[in-house]
Amino acid sequence: MQISNLRQYPGFADVIAERGWHAWWTESGVPLEDYRAHLNPMLEKEGIPSAFVAHDNDRYIGSVLIIENDLDERPDYAPWIAALWVEPDLRRQGIAAQLIARSREHAAELGHDICYLCAMADKRPYYLKQGFTLIEEDVAGLDVFTIPSR
Repeated sequence: MQISNLRQYPGFADVIAERGWHAWWTESGVPLEDYRAHLNPMLEKEGIPSAFVAHDNDRYIGSVLIIENDLDERPDYAPWIAALWVEPDLRRQGIAAQLIARSREHAAELGHDICYLCAMADKRPYYLKQGFTLIEEDVAGLDVFTIPSR
């Protein structure tokens, strides 16, 4: 398995969009095509936003996004680790932790000292175990975490 910038493997953009849309956006009213369009800047330039994909040759394993804002209620926080996904049959193998590490490394390369993440409260134990610090509870129904990028 390797973790690559989506720019190097643009063929994974559709599957990343499909997984993210089905996991978090199906009830939002945002069409899949619109969600997929948000990945286009990640294919066009370096920096933020960016996406990283875990893969074994052409087999999709998982992905993570680094974006400017993942929570409208906290516009001053940036950047965000977002849309962390690992295929269900490959979970509990440390892949998500590797994707988190790669996203933190990318943020550090861009000069950011801290990354943010928001998640449902039931995910709190996982993120705390990964080294995140809970900084706020129940912001629009989500917990907000921070982690050093280095």
